[in-house]
Amino acid sequence: MSQQHAHNPPGLRAWLGLLVILGPVLLVSMDGSILFLAMSRISQALTPTADQALWILDIYGFAVGSLLVAFGNIGDRYGRLKLLMIGTAAFGIGSAGAAFAPSPELLIVARALMGVAGATLLPSALAVLSELFADPRRRAQAIGIFAAAFAAGFAIGPVAGGILLERFWWGSVFLINLPVIALFLIFAPILLREVRATRPGRVDALSVVTSAVGLLLTIYGLKHAAAEGLSIVPVLVGIVGLVLLVWFALRQRSLEHPLMEFSLFRDRVFTVAIITGLLPLAAWSAAAYLAGIYLQSVLDLPVLSAALLALPGAVILTVTCVVTPFVVDRIGKRAALIICHFSIAAGLLLLLPTAITDGIGWYVASTVIAGIGYGICFSVVADTAVGAVPAERAGSAGAIAETSNEIGNALGIALLGSLAALVFRLQGPDLAPTLDETLQLPDLAPAVVGEARTAFVTGLHVVAAVASVLHVVLGVLALRWLPRAAPSAGEPVLSRPEAAQEVEPRGR
Repeated sequence: MSQQHAHNPPGLRAWLGLLVILGPVLLVSMDGSILFLAMSRISQALTPTADQALWILDIYGFAVGSLLVAFGNIGDRYGRLKLLMIGTAAFGIGSAGAAFAPSPELLIVARALMGVAGATLLPSALAVLSELFADPRRRAQAIGIFAAAFAAGFAIGPVAGGILLERFWWGSVFLINLPVIALFLIFAPILLREVRATRPGRVDALSVVTSAVGLLLTIYGLKHAAAEGLSIVPVLVGIVGLVLLVWFALRQRSLEHPLMEFSLFRDRVFTVAIITGLLPLAAWSAAAYLAGIYLQSVLDLPVLSAALLALPGAVILTVTCVVTPFVVDRIGKRAALIICHFSIAAGLLLLLPTAITDGIGWYVASTVIAGIGYGICFSVVADTAVGAVPAERAGSAGAIAETSNEIGNALGIALLGSLAALVFRLQGPDLAPTLDETLQLPDLAPAVVGEARTAFVTGLHVVAAVASVLHVVLGVLALRWLPRAAPSAGEPVLSRPEAAQEVEPRGR
């Protein structure tokens, strides 16, 4: 392809194609957070146990995160558009099943199917998008819009859920997916074209199974220990999970075509970027989930009020994600990542003054300040990962970046949420495993209600403090590890993704 042709401006078809792609992307990220305010309604309707309630929240993120890399490789080999179409249809089936699930078990199964389908969508969508735009700068703009839509989905998920629940039953938070999916299935074959990689190799099925099972077993052991204390079976399950994860990592070193290219993590810039994809999402999801319970079950706010209070932070997060590429052009990626971590740390600390009688102002201030960091995180990580590799590996590279987001989202609830549950178990009235279950018990004395709410708020404070400290540590690492200036052409391109974007994809 000639250089002149490569820099022709993209036509209307490319921008319409981008718009079509953003629909499923928005849904996949929204469904990672849309239940944060809906869980109390689901608990009333289906009466899940404490474990089942956490799995309803978690299984989606773990299914997406554990399979993203595998489906990135499958899309590279068998066709990204084909996988995108199949995944979107399966996502619709899972959404319908979740909306009408009559029991907690079936809701968990439907959420798992949505997660598997979501894992097919993200890497393929990013790769197909990259093929629509030949000019590197336009492609970078399109990827920025993609990242903004992904961030917006996470941010507006709780808001959308709260607004729907004010008027409709809890299943409506899943049914809103279906019109978007129908539009995608109609227009995608018209506006998008099939993309395949030229590289050889097959997907290692054993690695896929090992990574997914290892992750789920490890998290099960940790969550069970936090919620109910140490016992033999959960500890053994957790150890088996850890062994499987270690074996998975070792196996990748011996494969000709590994599922996860751990060699990329030898580059410090890449490592900081991927951790930046994971840790902020863990902090955000845990804080958003716990704050949803705080606003509704501690401060007794209606679900719509809780949703509207989340709106300022969601707006700041989304706007930051959109403007970050322009800011990075001026201040550099190093400064942006440092600002990211320290603003999240500061925002989380603003949750510490919240109390059982008042804390709305502190909550809103926390989401606004931390939202700046979360927006930077979304934008910089996606840009770095896709720009760091040859275009024919865009699916796999995008999968690693999105994996860090999705695993972070699920780990936040699983690990930090379990930490909050541990604090509640140790300091609460010891009548039920969670605050909501405790408050539903009959004939509770006001003193017991106050004790339960105080224990929950203490857990929220502990989680905020721990997550804040972790972001300070990562901010210091960014200060020490990231180069002060853009490297020359011979140095790693991971800190300057636009350099890799100058390389024209093969096969276009």
